[in-house]
Amino acid sequence: MLHGPTLGKLLLFALPLIASGVLQQSFNSADIAVAGRWAGSEALAAVGSNGPVISLIVNLFVGISVGANVVIARLIGQGDRERVRRAVSTSAAVALAGGLLLLVTGVAVARPILEWLDTPPEVLGLAVEYLRIYSLGFPFMMIYNFGAAILRSFGDTRRPFYILVASGIVNVALNMLLVIGFGMGVVGVAVATVVSNAVSAVIITVLLMREPEPGRLDLRSMRPDRRALARILQIGVPAGVQGMVFSISNVFILGAINSLGAKVLAGSAAALNYECYSYFVISAIAQTAVAFVSQNYGAGYYDRCRRIFMQCMMLSLAGSAILNIGFCLDKPFFAGIFTADPEVLVYAGQRMQYVLLVQFIASSYEIAGAAMRGLGYSMTPTVLTIFGTCVLRIVWLHTVCADNITFRRVMLVYPVSWAITGVAVLAAYFIVARRAFARGGVTEPVMPEAHCAERRATP
Repeated sequence: MLHGPTLGKLLLFALPLIASGVLQQSFNSADIAVAGRWAGSEALAAVGSNGPVISLIVNLFVGISVGANVVIARLIGQGDRERVRRAVSTSAAVALAGGLLLLVTGVAVARPILEWLDTPPEVLGLAVEYLRIYSLGFPFMMIYNFGAAILRSFGDTRRPFYILVASGIVNVALNMLLVIGFGMGVVGVAVATVVSNAVSAVIITVLLMREPEPGRLDLRSMRPDRRALARILQIGVPAGVQGMVFSISNVFILGAINSLGAKVLAGSAAALNYECYSYFVISAIAQTAVAFVSQNYGAGYYDRCRRIFMQCMMLSLAGSAILNIGFCLDKPFFAGIFTADPEVLVYAGQRMQYVLLVQFIASSYEIAGAAMRGLGYSMTPTVLTIFGTCVLRIVWLHTVCADNITFRRVMLVYPVSWAITGVAVLAAYFIVARRAFARGGVTEPVMPEAHCAERRATP
């Protein structure tokens, strides 16, 4: 990450992340497709309605894993091996504790939160059952996310992808067996997801225990280091809060969609799959920006930080736009993968037209926010995104949609909020970067020899 041309390295780092996200979403989509095709529209709505709720529950700790990525990557750039060891141990401890907390939370709030969201009565029972079983997999999910963040800090995005391939195959196989073979419906989909998450957690834990120093995980000494934990939380909590607030706004939107009936909910859930596919491109390149900017900023290579930001922005805009337009060229075909219900297909097509087609706009604030986190400024993008994606959307629902709520009016909040947030976060990035790079930095990047030799010697 610290020497040579950057564009090719960014692509090599980002492509496995993109493939991991697309693969992960493919398995989630398989859950929804199996539920919709073999268990009916109500099962499709039950599984799909839980997406924003699950994101709300887990996003704080997903954000903290970003903090772990930034801290470890910067320490690697500084060549501080002992602090890297402590940060790895701290990240593992946070993953385990956070996963157990999420398990208890998910089981406890399943029914109250779904009732508060006015989930249609014919869907509520199935949705609660799905969320409670799904929550059993939260500890495994956190272990994988933090483990993948540790590996990404060292520039390794391939092995997390391979792990997802293995766990995804397990997920699809169990879906086919439990839902189609044994007729378990929503319960079968949830159980398959929990087992696949467990597989990914076990594999990544074994890999980390066999890593070369300083990236090796020693379970016997897995305890948080106060200094590392404080720094991880300083960067990660704002990122997690931003993700939670983002999910809160989507939960409010979900409540508005729920009020329009199960058919609308099912159509929205079907179209949402393609937004997730496209968003994984943006998210993967944002993670790439965090890792590369963190290491180069830690090493004092400020010119490379500037170049990395611009190249990540171009890659994100182009990659997501290609997918957005590609999916929208044949809306009936892509929506038809998840349902054969004509009414559901109409609403899926509307969401694709008003939201998916312009989703690439979100690159503006995601990449700028990621670059600021790589520089150690995590609160600024959080505050701006909270305003743009939560406050603005809630105001929209209570003003534009107050007197006459329609599906189209609800969907228009996405492009409007993306555009406003993008302008604000981009402006903030340029101000923050000017301050962060004021010292000038190093102009000739050279890989630290000890670290370079060790990585070359490691298969």
